[in-house]
Amino acid sequence: MASKKRKAPGINATSSADIAFMLLLFFLLTSSMDTDKGLPRRLPPPVPKDQEKKDMDIKKRNIMVVLINSSNQILCDNEYIEISQLKDKVKEFIDNPYNDEHKPEKMAVDVPYFGEMQVTKNHVISLQNDRGTEYQAYINVQNELAAAYTELRDDVSRRKFGKIFVELDEEQQKAVQLIYPQKISEAEPKNYGGK
Repeated sequence: MASKKRKAPGINATSSADIAFMLLLFFLLTSSMDTDKGLPRRLPPPVPKDQEKKDMDIKKRNIMVVLINSSNQILCDNEYIEISQLKDKVKEFIDNPYNDEHKPEKMAVDVPYFGEMQVTKNHVISLQNDRGTEYQAYINVQNELAAAYTELRDDVSRRKFGKIFVELDEEQQKAVQLIYPQKISEAEPKNYGGK
């Protein structure tokens, strides 16, 4: 007697899509994705339409002009410098430790936790770049400007509170920001050319 071949039952695959979806969801939720961080910049609020345009009168000594030309060279207060020199020049300008008459004027400000201090609260760093400036050169300059403020704030935070600026509570950070307010003005790119 010949035996009949038995057929193997088929595998039910109707729930395979559901399982694949759940596995995908699991891996998306449990894995971390690298996110690029940009420069922390807060845009000013929009100007109301009915507000009049006012020209601000800023003394020349309170402005540091940083220009990046189309050759990615940095001109800081009419002097060509290397990117490695920028942070220290900006720190000296902002701090004005010797009350130099060619650097921002100092004025007395009552700062919480610190008392009355002489600060350069009216200083402005004017960043300008050429339309031909490479994006990376622009970002490098932005990083150096931000690093100058960070180092100044960290120094005063360590002296007063024994920790760096980002470790301070919100009220302490506001006090330190009164001493070193970040004032960077960015102009619309123009065609300045090279050296």
